[in-house]
Amino acid sequence: MPEGPSIVILKEQVAAFTGKKILAVSGNTKVDKDGLPGQKVVAFKSWGKHFLICLPKLTIRIHFLLFGSYSINEQTKPNPRLHLQFANGDLYFYACSVRILTEPVDEIYDWSADVMNETWSPAKAREKLKALPEMLVCDALLNQDIFAGVGNIIKNEVLFRIRVHPESQVGALPPRKLTEMINEARIYSFDFLKWKKAFELRKHWLAHTKSICPRDHIPFIKVKHLGKTKRRAFYCGACQLLYTLPAKPVPAARRLPDKRVTVTRASKRGSSAAPAR
Repeated sequence: MPEGPSIVILKEQVAAFTGKKILAVSGNTKVDKDGLPGQKVVAFKSWGKHFLICLPKLTIRIHFLLFGSYSINEQTKPNPRLHLQFANGDLYFYACSVRILTEPVDEIYDWSADVMNETWSPAKAREKLKALPEMLVCDALLNQDIFAGVGNIIKNEVLFRIRVHPESQVGALPPRKLTEMINEARIYSFDFLKWKKAFELRKHWLAHTKSICPRDHIPFIKVKHLGKTKRRAFYCGACQLLYTLPAKPVPAARRLPDKRVTVTRASKRGSSAAPAR
């Protein structure tokens, strides 16, 4: 799935079509294409993983999902979902979701949630995170309402950078560690952008798809489906610390006979459990 920085690159690559008239439209998308020819592109915008083609009275929204892609001036795959023809070139989109938005995009999107946007607000991200204390950080970083544009690569790399276990809970993170996660989500996204433009993104990966931790030189733990988002995770069981909230006490009437409630405390070296007294 293309992440936010990749959509920013696409926006830059198609800048030559800004102000140009759409001459013809084709593709196997089910949206109504009849009203698109003859309209001029007002602007290209991005929000997180959404690519927006803004026309005078509507916007074409492209979401690349897991396997979507695009090409410019040359059809590189069969059966494009959408093909836009201009006098100075062509845009092709494949295996993606296409929607027509009739409301102004400023009323639909919170630009301050987009980690690549100049109006990104870490304060708003913090406020949203504090309202979700039990959420796993691996899910929080992929929550597009909080970190629009962050995908699985950025998630794995950010958590490795800040030495946080992906199953840590948001509410258990020390304040400085929470700040670090918020800031690194944006910092790494711009590193991603720089490296991808230089065609060297993969060589900078420290955790994503890797086998050995470069800090502790032990095998990474690999999980195929982690958290509610069920995305791949790569992390070190030694240097990425697990922060968990205390377990909620179980009322006496609901306790099973001869069972003790355990309380999990955040640990500086991982998770630990101590019997309730």
